[in-house]
Amino acid sequence: MLNIAVMVSGGGTNLQALLDAEKAGGLGGGRIVCVIASKENVGALRRAEAFSVPGEVCRRTAFSCEEEYENALFAILDKYNIDLIVLAGFLSILSKRVTERYANRIINIHPALIPSFCGKGYYGLKVHEAALAAGVKVTGATVHFVNEIPDGGAIIAQKAVYIEPDDTPETLQRRVMEQAEWILLPQVVRQFCQGQIRIVDNKTYITEEKQDV
Repeated sequence: MLNIAVMVSGGGTNLQALLDAEKAGGLGGGRIVCVIASKENVGALRRAEAFSVPGEVCRRTAFSCEEEYENALFAILDKYNIDLIVLAGFLSILSKRVTERYANRIINIHPALIPSFCGKGYYGLKVHEAALAAGVKVTGATVHFVNEIPDGGAIIAQKAVYIEPDDTPETLQRRVMEQAEWILLPQVVRQFCQGQIRIVDNKTYITEEKQDV
């Protein structure tokens, strides 16, 4: 059984998808043992509490320097013996010190088809605003490993979503969540926990799921 920490900054809709998947037995050999929020009183912490999952707050501005923040984060992760970190709407950029310590053990969900509309500054509605401004016909979501480059880690899985002529950033955001993010993220977490994902030369490969006989 792998211990999972989910890091969040807001309402926690992707966290909810993971909690629901775990309840339904859809995370394979993984269990969510803590939720780490970047600030107090966010909706994601209430979702965690409803599922009896411990919530922790690690606010970057509470520390005098990056190293102190990282040490506090490490202390939380060590406390729960974390095997996998899932960034689910986590808006802070993790440093190289963090990503190297948990190399190929941090995954993120991004609301676009990387390499489009990604990198520093692309988060939340900004991603969907950019997609609509560019006039693309297809967008979607990407789950990828995390390194020190924003949205720069190896892509694990992507799911496409068509853009409708009358879409607004808000309607597009909702449809990408429903049709891509909430499906893709639990799927990849399950595959990771079952040992199906391997990475070679910054490319990922997924083996077939083992079937019970």
